[in-house]
Amino acid sequence: MNNRTTSSIDITPLDEYNQQLLAHVHPPDWINPAPKAQYDLVVIGAGTAGLVVAAGAAGLGIGLKVALIEKHLMGGDCLNVGCIPSKALISSARVVGIMNNADSLGVKKPDNIEVDFPAVMARMRQIRAGISHHDSAQRFRDLGIDVFLGQGHFLRNNKIEVGETILNYKKAVIATGARAVKPDIPGIEEVGFLTNETVFSLTKCPDRLAVIGGGPIGCELAQAFQRLGARVTLLHRGDHLLNKEDPEAAEIVQQSLLKDGIKLVLNVKLERAEFTENGKVLHYSNNGELGSVIVDEILVGAGRAPNVEGLNLEAVGVKFDHRGVKVNDYLQTTNPQIYAAGDICMDWKFTHAADAAARIVIKNTLFSPFGLGRSKLSHLTMPWVTYTDPEIAHVGLNETTADALDLGYKTIKIPFSQVDRAIAAGETEGFLKIIHIANSDEILGATIVAPHAGEMISEITTAMVNKIGLSKLSGVIHPYPTQAEAIKKAADTYRRTLLTNNTKNLLKILAKFPSKLF
Repeated sequence: MNNRTTSSIDITPLDEYNQQLLAHVHPPDWINPAPKAQYDLVVIGAGTAGLVVAAGAAGLGIGLKVALIEKHLMGGDCLNVGCIPSKALISSARVVGIMNNADSLGVKKPDNIEVDFPAVMARMRQIRAGISHHDSAQRFRDLGIDVFLGQGHFLRNNKIEVGETILNYKKAVIATGARAVKPDIPGIEEVGFLTNETVFSLTKCPDRLAVIGGGPIGCELAQAFQRLGARVTLLHRGDHLLNKEDPEAAEIVQQSLLKDGIKLVLNVKLERAEFTENGKVLHYSNNGELGSVIVDEILVGAGRAPNVEGLNLEAVGVKFDHRGVKVNDYLQTTNPQIYAAGDICMDWKFTHAADAAARIVIKNTLFSPFGLGRSKLSHLTMPWVTYTDPEIAHVGLNETTADALDLGYKTIKIPFSQVDRAIAAGETEGFLKIIHIANSDEILGATIVAPHAGEMISEITTAMVNKIGLSKLSGVIHPYPTQAEAIKKAADTYRRTLLTNNTKNLLKILAKFPSKLF
């Protein structure tokens, strides 16, 4: 049997960085191993969830036999077309934002900010290639994992086929992720469009760019490309951007995008796309009126579809629909021997969510005999960050979700205009908002809007996970001056609510006693 694989992966431009990337995450000369008689665990998909499951199981050092299957690029979306390339791009764009704001800090703004877009993209590719060894086929083989490059699918219970090779398994994990979908716009396919899976192959900045979708991906990339030299039109079907965020937080980001020069078209319905001699044309209706925009490129930042095709899930009784593979709270599919993790089955489509879910799968597949001691997905406290400038970081409930659950809660809001470090940095346009149970210091959730909100949210997440209330946070010394001091200010605000009139009267009486009595 010939186990040699051939690489049909097309990555452009095929420069030294992308060649290095391919050598790590889909080596052209890779030879699949001879399969073991039976595997304790077979994982289909080598994105974040699959990598963590495989490495976690193999790394226990107890002799588990683990196989990992990947048909495309190891590392999945995060490494190749998601977190890493987008944040590299955003970092370059943020420099432009700082330079544009230089005058307010007493520094003369350059007359002409020159962006070397090819260099920006080359830097991104260099960074991606430089860290790709962490997700490489060779590294996982060195961990004792049998890595198979190719399309894997279920044959029947306890059997998976990769090419002509059959893998027998005790337990299997589906971690094939999700992909960007083609929008339902007549003519869009003929005109051509970009997604997060293709936009990072650009070597020239489009002069005119339409971004479809005002969610996190759309907002992040719209702002980045505007700052890097494109004239961006952002089209969104809602009446404001970032519909899932706190409305006050979303409004601050929306105003920031407008300040950057992005043209926003809200409440939009996209009617059709066509190609003309002047460029690609998107026709839309907006509040009953027709409009259009002419651009050089269209970037679709809305809509994800689960990668269930080709897995032959019907053969093993795994139910799925347009949202993905069906799982219970233990991440178990409708086949008790098969689990799933990551974008293929979860509403939280974040790398850190996939990582956390993978750890649940390791425990539940291997170390919960007879179902005892299993971990639940619903027990996770999940933060997330939208990496615009400023960022929005969120964990737990916000006022909208708390209202929907009819919870009795109180809100503490600390504007960054009241935080000395934010004032000194000229970064006052944002806030910290914490909601807690009424008459209790138990934190229900928080939203932070700040340039580095993502670096701050973990303190509140840690408090929530460990049942640390606002009273104890008030006693935590925060370095001065830092923007994280806003968290202490919020906790102190709660403590002051405990000073009722009765408490104050008691303190007045105690203050009158001579100190030597104590």
